[in-house]
This record gives sequence, C-alpha cells and structure tokens, in this order.
Amino acid sequence: MVFLFSVNFAESRLVKSSLESFYGVGPNVSARLMARYHIHPTARVGSLGNKQIVDLTASLSSMTIENDLRRRVRENIRRLWEMGSYRGRRHLFGLPVRGQRTRCQIATARKLNRIDRAG
Repeated sequence: MVFLFSVNFAESRLVKSSLESFYGVGPNVSARLMARYHIHPTARVGSLGNKQIVDLTASLSSMTIENDLRRRVRENIRRLWEMGSYRGRRHLFGLPVRGQRTRCQIATARKLNRIDRAG
C-alpha cells in the first residue's frame, strides 16, 4: 500500500487512475502531473520512488481538490440561488441550467442538479 495525499492505494494500481480518483483531478490534470514528475503513463503506484510520491503529494496539496472544491461549487450554486438569478432558480428546482430541452429527457438533468437544501 502506498500512501498518497492521505489515501492508501494498492501497489498494483495505475498512477493515472489513482490520481483521477481524487475529486477535481481529471485526465488532463493527471497527465500533466505525471509529465511534470517524469512518470510513465502505464506506471504502477508501487514502482514510484519516494521522491516522486512526496512531490505528487505536495502538488496535490497545493491544488483545490476534494472537499475544498466541493465546498466551492456548493457555495457558488448557493450564491446563484440566493441572489435569485435564472440559473440559481433552475438549480433550486432541479431543472436543466444550460438551456437544454425540458419537454422530454429531463431525468438526467434532474439527477445532476440535485443539491442538499437542508442547510
């Protein structure tokens, strides 16, 4: 098990998929991080050196990912619906926000626009 940014990963897991498991780190960001620290795209977590693990952890800690990013997105949506904008009301009612049709095929938008309203 390799400890990377407060998460344990199996040594047989790919570095790319391990990085992408963090909220806010997608394929482009993970590829850029791997290129910065000279890690092969098919490298496993167990084959990383100690310095590479420390460097990856340092760069991940400087980024806005996981709970900080979730909080920022939630605050942005809350700001929109508190000021009563069109987009905020669409988020509030769970409707499509970016101009999609609502006559049919709305189930996905309702599922994706759901936010917690408790408090």
